Amino acid sequence: MADASTTIELDRAELREVTGFTVACARPSLALFERERPGDRRPRAAIEAALAFADGAERTKAIRDNAWAAHRAAQETRDAGRGAASAAARAAANTCGAAFLHPLAKATQVKHILASAAYTAHALELSSGDGPDTADEHLARLGLLATPVVVDVLGRYPDAPPGGGRVGELVRRLDASLRRSPPVR
Repeated sequence: MADASTTIELDRAELREVTGFTVACARPSLALFERERPGDRRPRAAIEAALAFADGAERTKAIRDNAWAAHRAAQETRDAGRGAASAAARAAANTCGAAFLHPLAKATQVKHILASAAYTAHALELSSGDGPDTADEHLARLGLLATPVVVDVLGRYPDAPPGGGRVGELVRRLDASLRRSPPVR
């Protein structure tokens, strides 16, 4: 495990792989958001911007701009009482954060890797009304998407930080799961 005062090695190919993982994690949430706001493309645009980077495009300000737009969509849907749609938009916005993962060994960086998965699980949980089992099942499926590169990058950071409510709890559960049983491919 990395020490909080150190930097870690992190290359562009690894950033792209982690970003691709976050995109795969957030995609299922788009249907939830678009069901509530069919004309609002902000979360989809954030995922598309992150995917472009994962596929080889440059890391540009457009990625950040799309992330902020998706965050605004999350706030608007939250304010309208649409919790699942808000969590789905946050999942999309967080895909962009992976492209800007810092090589600083700080626990907060783990959220750049796992928040899109946690917000997607939370959105599905809120949407289904079935409680925590829905999120647990979805996290298990998302954990299967984590490539050895993603798990290796995650392992360079300290464990996920405390706090963050339900989404923070989901981040920590996925973090612990991936560190405990890395994928074999």
